[in-house]
Amino acid sequence: MAQRSRVWPFARRRRAPEPAPPEGADSDAATAGPADGRAVRILLGLAAGVVIAFGMAGIAHILAPTLLALVLTICAQPVRVWLQRHGTPDGLATGAVALTVFALLAAFIGLLIVAMAQFIGMLPQYKDELEAIGKQFGEFLQTIGLGQQQVNDIASSFDPTKFLNFFTELLGNAFGLIAFLVVVLTMLILMPADAAYTPTLLRQLEPTKPNLVFAVSGFARSVRRYMVVTTVLGIVQGVINGIALWALGVPAALLWAILSFLCSFIPNVGYFIAIVPPLVFGYLTGGWGTVIAIIVIYGVINAIVQSVIQPKVVGNAVALSQTLTFFSVLFWAVVLGPIGAILAIPLTLLVRAVLVDSDPRARQWRPAIGDLSHTRELMKEDYLARKTERRQAKGKQAAGPPAAEPPGDSD
Repeated sequence: MAQRSRVWPFARRRRAPEPAPPEGADSDAATAGPADGRAVRILLGLAAGVVIAFGMAGIAHILAPTLLALVLTICAQPVRVWLQRHGTPDGLATGAVALTVFALLAAFIGLLIVAMAQFIGMLPQYKDELEAIGKQFGEFLQTIGLGQQQVNDIASSFDPTKFLNFFTELLGNAFGLIAFLVVVLTMLILMPADAAYTPTLLRQLEPTKPNLVFAVSGFARSVRRYMVVTTVLGIVQGVINGIALWALGVPAALLWAILSFLCSFIPNVGYFIAIVPPLVFGYLTGGWGTVIAIIVIYGVINAIVQSVIQPKVVGNAVALSQTLTFFSVLFWAVVLGPIGAILAIPLTLLVRAVLVDSDPRARQWRPAIGDLSHTRELMKEDYLARKTERRQAKGKQAAGPPAAEPPGDSD
């Protein structure tokens, strides 16, 4: 009988031995004293981060528009430089870019207000349908074991009067909106004027602070590429979604198109925020057929834009892991509110530039937070090595055991 092969795909393999701990301290700890240990530095860093986060949350009403103006200034900086290169005076170029950005921002806010006003006007027409959906959803929750009080609280959220109160307060808070725009406008006038000195300042700092110059320049390039690409793709995404919703007869299609555009800046979470309201009102107007059509349209567009086009265009400009990206959205939304969720990626890139890119010793942690360009190459090499080993093992198995030599002639 032929010897049975011991190679079996589900065979239990020997467990690899536990790796031995390294001997000696890390290279970056050679000059550290007893009080400068890694644990102490980590604890102090976390404590400082908590204090800074609470401080930023306390002044979010002025910090959020300031950071928005900073991101807009970074994105508009090449336009101002182009105008100056073609003979436009510095003051006129700075003022033209600032006013253009502010005009676009004001036009967008005005369009958003008009869309919300239309939504408020048509919302009472769906009062009975929304209450019916809330009742059906509450009955479903009871079947899976939720308590009556919890069911009542969830079902009450479908009350149209709550929607009306929310949007009415949002539209009526004119003072807060004006204050927000005043801060943004003022910063858009001051920041571009100060940005005119940035190239000279960077050249002045480069001989003594080359790592800081490297970090600041990389941050500006990454934010500019990400925001410009995301804005263009978000406009395309919002227009296509709005036209599709209008064709399907979903009410307030303009508002949901604007929501889709804004949510394109919120990674991982924005898609689900943007699709929920159209699904609810699509079900009220067209039933499950409209709901399925919306899911398919949003899913296809989001997959093409977020998974195919944007990564290829943005490239390694962001270089943040998926986990860190999702956490950054939650963190900045808690600290700065909705503006923080929209600016989560630029703000995280700013933190990375300050804490990681500006320090050569900390730069080695970039792969751990998402810069996987070299890591992918190593993984590919490991995969090819394992593939070669498997081929060699199969070749030896197919060849079989070596043939026995014939016995020699006896004397």
